[in-house]
Amino acid sequence: MRTDFDAELEARLLRYAAIDSQSDARSRTVPSTAIQLDMQRLLVKELEEIGAEDIVLTDYAVVLATVPATVEGAPVIGLMAHVDTAPAFHASGVKPVVHRGYNGGAISFADAPELSLTPERSPLLAEKVGHDIITASGTTLLGADDKSGVAIVMTAARHLLENRDMPHGKVRLAFTPDEEIGRGVTPRLAKDLGADFAYTFDGGAPGEVDWESFSADGATVKVVGVSTHTGTAKGEMVNALTLCAKILSALPQGTLTPETTEGREGFLCATDLRGGAAEAEITFILRDFELEGLAAHGALLQKVCAAVQAGEPRARITCEISHQYRNMRYWLEKDMTPVRLAEAACRDAGVEPRSRAIRGGTDGSRLTEFGVPCPNIFTGQQELHGPLEWISVQDMALSTQVCLGLLRRAVSGQA
Repeated sequence: MRTDFDAELEARLLRYAAIDSQSDARSRTVPSTAIQLDMQRLLVKELEEIGAEDIVLTDYAVVLATVPATVEGAPVIGLMAHVDTAPAFHASGVKPVVHRGYNGGAISFADAPELSLTPERSPLLAEKVGHDIITASGTTLLGADDKSGVAIVMTAARHLLENRDMPHGKVRLAFTPDEEIGRGVTPRLAKDLGADFAYTFDGGAPGEVDWESFSADGATVKVVGVSTHTGTAKGEMVNALTLCAKILSALPQGTLTPETTEGREGFLCATDLRGGAAEAEITFILRDFELEGLAAHGALLQKVCAAVQAGEPRARITCEISHQYRNMRYWLEKDMTPVRLAEAACRDAGVEPRSRAIRGGTDGSRLTEFGVPCPNIFTGQQELHGPLEWISVQDMALSTQVCLGLLRRAVSGQA
């Protein structure tokens, strides 16, 4: 039975990371970018090659497959990862680089000599001496978020299908698009997955078993001004961009922003401003661990918009708040069985489990809300959404061992 997963995981991540599959929040298509289907079609082919069953690329762009049970009566468990990469940084032309046998010093980047990845910048790196570290070449993100998760789930599935003597229940695989823009999971997926509970492999440092996330809303503020020729604009023009600036300047600057909050503090963040003097639009994200705090952020934004509107009645300002996802804790704390199984599997693999309140969300946040409990398990990914992103091959292998271990434990019900 082959249990040294390093080479397979490395090869998979290098292959997957080189494929551009960045999502786009501005798009209304499913998936938001057609290039994500390049990853999905590759996974369909690879699932066929390893002998998975019930393989389908759904009309909502999720790849589903089954690893048949070797033991009847065990819970059906879902294993999930997302194929899209974050819109926050360049993701085209990714050139993964393997820094073999990391020596503990600074890691340089061939295509960006000014960049340096050091243990001082990324403290977990100090613990990875001797590991094989994968980065991009300096001008793009790597995409380990979450192609490391894809590699882990695919490697675990291949191992299960080749070793039918390992006891486990039915395993359902799901590879989702558009996680980075909060649209990867729908109620249809929760139904089609058919799992008693599931796990996303989309976490950070070894040992992390996450079961609490932000609750999240989005907001769109639209400003319609009065457009006139600038040469004769006195007393007539109402500049939409000027009103946007007033809205942004009226919001807290020293508190309630991502750069001024940490731990369990929530925030309100403008992420995009588009338009011109006639019409403009600001996109916001609202985050908090508690629903009361989330509602307060929305109320604050609406209050500011109303005040700016009152000061300029010739303009038209609207503020629309939309539901994105909710803290998975609200459901998981009622039955911690999936969490306890993962924690036990971590200990079996020689790593002490730890949980954190994720200052973000996962596909598991939405899946849990839709009725399938779904904690998040570490992959090793670090310094996400930027050119310093890195991951240890050995940490990915440890995550794969945890994945297989929790499937074994689920058969006996030992958590």
